Amino acid sequence: MNIIVANHRCLWAGSDPLYQTYHDTEWGVPVHEERMLFEFITLEGAQAGLSWITVLRKRPTYRSVFANFDPEQVARFDGGQVVALLENPGIIRNRLKVASTISNAQAFLEVQQEFGSFDTYIWRFVDGTPLQNRWQSLAEVPASTPLSDAISRDLKKRGFRFVGSTICYAFMQAIGMVNDHTTDCFRWQELSGLG
Repeated sequence: MNIIVANHRCLWAGSDPLYQTYHDTEWGVPVHEERMLFEFITLEGAQAGLSWITVLRKRPTYRSVFANFDPEQVARFDGGQVVALLENPGIIRNRLKVASTISNAQAFLEVQQEFGSFDTYIWRFVDGTPLQNRWQSLAEVPASTPLSDAISRDLKKRGFRFVGSTICYAFMQAIGMVNDHTTDCFRWQELSGLG
């Protein structure tokens, strides 16, 4: 068993203060608030092909231009708003990713209507309880799992885009459906008892 050293972080957090703050305060913490769930599914999709730090640096602008991730507002974005978004250097200006944010907001609302909340829908995949892994090194952490495969298939069936299995697994890690902090990280122990 690894010995946990105070403030020892997962290696991926590196030395960037923004990355470290995200690691220390958000990554792996169970999220049940609807706007935050929509924010993470949007940002994880935006990350496709890029680094997470790139997305984190653009996050404040994303919040501003996507109505603080209110899915009802984003679902009504029109062509003029898409043009303005594609001209904004504060976000990732990929037409498919911008369009998917709008269509994903519409699919998100449909899931809310069917299940009562997106939270109820997504957390049923783990029976409402975070999966607790015991990875001793970053090399052990998978990029996807059979569960993320299943979530990806279900989201795609419901009309979501930019939700491949790897993106879904990153989403699961971000919203705390799975605790993938390495066992020598101070956050692993702190989060291992959260539900």
